Amino acid sequence: MVEPIRAVKGMNDILPPDSARWEWLEDKIRALMHRYGYLNVRTPIVEPTALFVRGLGEVTDIVEKEMYAFVDAMNGDHLALRPENTAGVVRAMTEHSLLRDGGRRLYYIGPMFRHERPQKGRQRQFHQFGAEALGYAGPDVDAELILMLRALWRELGIVEERDVRLELNSLGQPPERLAHRAALIAHFEAHAAQLDEDAKRRLHTNPLRILDSKNPAMQPLIEAAPKLTDFLGAESLAHFDAVRAVLDAAGLAYRVNPRLVRGMDYYNLTVFEWVTEKLGAQGTICGGGRYDGLIEQLGGKPAPAVGFGMGMERVLLLLEELGVAPPPNPPRIYAVVPSPAALVPAMTVIETLRSAGIAVVMNAGFSGMKSQFKRADASGARYALIFGDDEIARGEVALKDLRDAAATQRSLPLAGAAAWAADLATA
Repeated sequence: MVEPIRAVKGMNDILPPDSARWEWLEDKIRALMHRYGYLNVRTPIVEPTALFVRGLGEVTDIVEKEMYAFVDAMNGDHLALRPENTAGVVRAMTEHSLLRDGGRRLYYIGPMFRHERPQKGRQRQFHQFGAEALGYAGPDVDAELILMLRALWRELGIVEERDVRLELNSLGQPPERLAHRAALIAHFEAHAAQLDEDAKRRLHTNPLRILDSKNPAMQPLIEAAPKLTDFLGAESLAHFDAVRAVLDAAGLAYRVNPRLVRGMDYYNLTVFEWVTEKLGAQGTICGGGRYDGLIEQLGGKPAPAVGFGMGMERVLLLLEELGVAPPPNPPRIYAVVPSPAALVPAMTVIETLRSAGIAVVMNAGFSGMKSQFKRADASGARYALIFGDDEIARGEVALKDLRDAAATQRSLPLAGAAAWAADLATA
């Protein structure tokens, strides 16, 4: 017997009926993006490795430990599976000069890849929905993205404050962060004996990431560290206050978390996360912020930008935890085709109905009526169209209401499917 080939560890199939939950979530996202004026962008899964090294930072965990990077055996190019998509979107906007006519509001849905230990809610191939507003400097767009996410939670049946909460911070501008960085290094160097191995590794490369440590033994030292807010200038504080003013006016509760940082080097000013306590350690389900320097950093003309990324697996896990499920979407009609002689007229009628927008399922196994009606009932369809030999001989098809036992079975003309299709769609 030939050994079966299995999927790569941490890269999972999404199969029916679970795939219906994904489609439902994606449909909700696309409808929301349309209302807010965001247009879809689709970038390659494979990008030059240099894009992420330059964009994310050479000493970030993603680049150092998680990125699937390889050398193309055909031409020696250094390539990587995208670990996130902000850098790819910026690369595309720069390469195609799409900001020359003004700002762009864009969104994407797709797979990302990181080599980490697979666990519930965290896979090596995972999926993100993200939005990027490029070319806009004002705090209004920061607030717009956050409010857009609140609108999505409400669409999905997720209640803010009860199921998810918003955390905010400002990372200021690069000179302010440099001053804070120096103060952080001095603070942690003065307590070097208390640093864990991860903190020691990051101390002189990316000390801001030490603040994001989940090590309980590190928390008192982190809590005593200098706060970035003490280093922010008037313009950075004004931007942050303006974002908060919009959120306050919209009645959106949030917590200012001075220890909130993001995993990528490119962020500045506003950063935010939506977190939940219902998924254990996988608490962050969406994060984002402003990255005004990234476009220039990747070779484009300087332009401001702000965006977010949302882990779709984690949102689906949260919905499952909350008992939220998409509404059923069964076919309208199940076609019962008990014999080979009925197949051609059945297919003719079925295609006419489908052309009229009616969902019709057919499983022409030519089994007995009892077996086919059992399948019809299990499908959730409202009606069964019965293409029996007697009906076909009379030029008819029988219509049975599967959800109303008191309804009378009736006959319809085979040749008139286009005429009665509209009635079936709404009946």
